[in-house]
Order: sequence, then structure tokens, then C-alpha cells
Amino acid sequence: MASLAQLGAKPCLVIGRAGMDLYADPPGTPIETATRFVTALGGSSANIAVALTRAGGRAALLTCVSDDAVGRFCLAQLDAYGIDRSHVSAKGGEARNSLAVVETRLDNCQSVIYRNGAADFEMTVQDVQGVDYSRFSALITTGTVLAAEPSRSAAFRAFDLARAAGLPLIFDVDYRPYSWPSAEEASQVYSRAAALCDVIVGNDVEFGFMAGDFDKGLEKARSLIGQGAQIVVYKMGEMGAITLTAAGEFRTGIFRTATLKPTGAGDAFLGNLVASLSRGTALDQAVLHGSAAAAIVVSRVGCAPAMPTPDELVRFIAFHSGPTTA
Repeated sequence: MASLAQLGAKPCLVIGRAGMDLYADPPGTPIETATRFVTALGGSSANIAVALTRAGGRAALLTCVSDDAVGRFCLAQLDAYGIDRSHVSAKGGEARNSLAVVETRLDNCQSVIYRNGAADFEMTVQDVQGVDYSRFSALITTGTVLAAEPSRSAAFRAFDLARAAGLPLIFDVDYRPYSWPSAEEASQVYSRAAALCDVIVGNDVEFGFMAGDFDKGLEKARSLIGQGAQIVVYKMGEMGAITLTAAGEFRTGIFRTATLKPTGAGDAFLGNLVASLSRGTALDQAVLHGSAAAAIVVSRVGCAPAMPTPDELVRFIAFHSGPTTA
């Protein structure tokens, strides 16, 4: 079992996609009537890396981008956020970067995602074997990276190499049905990945999905602790979260806010959870920091540019009425 105490000593390595988000502008505009869009860095793994760096941590990204203008946009954005991209490679041919066309509105929010021939799915075993894992304090990945080959095999090989280097494995379930050939395959692969990881974060639907029964999600989360996971966070939307460890369980509430859109909350949660743990924050407070960051992000336009700084997070918590009763 890798020690989580090493978090923060070195940067975290995040595996998975970086893409371009196009937001219909001004906020509230439906895509079908929009005549103007604003751009931002997107992709769940890139968003987590941004959340981590904005929260005061350090992150590197391991992925592939397309060898074109959109891929170069992603590289420039990674540089702007201070994310190490020395392990981001460009893929030519028909590979294309992930592109999301998104609305900033809460009700009936549409997010149209283009993933045909996704460049990040072109990551190979050779790409992950070229990494010196001793330079990092943890390996973070999302479920998206496991949805197709050769990315899936590459990610599992990275798990092996990171574990051999003594790194804890942190897994955000992040189930996106459109990326998978079948729900059955996704459930099997996610369960395999979760069983290898030290920290697993997901929502009640995702854990229920892995269990094969949406009424047994919490049971599935508890089983992962029995298999050796150190922390499992079972998120329940407005009902807060249940955090499980070998020592027991505790519940936390959420920070209610004026919500603009539903996207980005999970990425903010994980990045700030890891950043807080890296600073030696107690687990219950680290979970609340993740929840507060999620509340901030859904109240702002965009995902990556909406991630809070430590000062913003402190001010938000100080002036908020506090989390709901768990």
C-alpha cells in the first residue's frame, strides 16, 4: 500500500485528455441560437490538473493531442496554467482533439462532445513507459482514459509502473457512456481499475453502475475498502458525500450556491481534495474543500478558468453559511 503522506512532496502525474471547450456566449444562450462562443481548456484530466495547480499544487499531464491548431491550443493553455506538458505528445494523421460545445445554463444544459478519432485514445504503452515515475508523488487518472485501446492498456501499464515506484493511485470514475462500446465492458474495466487504486472518487450512479445494480452502489464502495483502498468518496449530489476508510465512515454536506451550469464540479472536487491532502489537511476538511471548490466552479463560466485559488476558496468558506447538514 502506497503512502498518501508523500502527496505534495513532488508533482502529481495526471493521465487523460486535454481538449477545447466552446461556450455559447453570453451565459444562458442555447447552442442553437448562439452566434458567439468563448474558448477554454477542457477535458476531465486537464481540468483536474488545472484545479490542482490553481489550488497551490503541482501537476504534469500525460496524454496525446492532435498535431494541429486545436492540439496546439491545448498545449498553450497547459503552459498558461503552469502544467508540465513534457509527457504530452502530438499525434498526426486522422487523430483529432476532444471538442466540447457547451451551454452555461442550469436547466436543460446541453453539452455536445466530439470524440471521433480522439487523439487521447492514441496514447500507447510506449508513451507511458517513457516516464520517470520517481519524479511524481501520485498518479491520477479518470475513467475516460480506459474507454478505448491503445489508451486502456497504456493506462493499466502506467498503474503497474507507478505502483512499482511507490506512488499511490487516485481514480476518478468519471463514467461517460458515449465513450464506451457497451455498459457491460465499462463496468468490468472500471471495477478492475478501482480494485488497484488507493483513492477512488465517484458518484452514487457510477458506483451503482460498477456494482451492476444502482441500489448497491454504496455496497460496492465499501467493498473497495475491503479490497485495500485507503479512501473512497461516494458522492450523492445535493445529499453530500459519504467518505469511507478502513477506520470508518463519515458524511459531509454541500455548499449551496447560485449555480450557472452543472459541469466541472467533479474535476474541481478531486483536484482540491488532492491539493488539501497534499498540505496535510485532515480528510474530513479536505472533502469539504473539494465540495466548496465544486460549488464555486458551477457558479462560474467554464471549467478550467473557473477553478478557485486558495485565497478564493478560503474567502468562499469564510463568508458562506456553511455546508448543509450531512
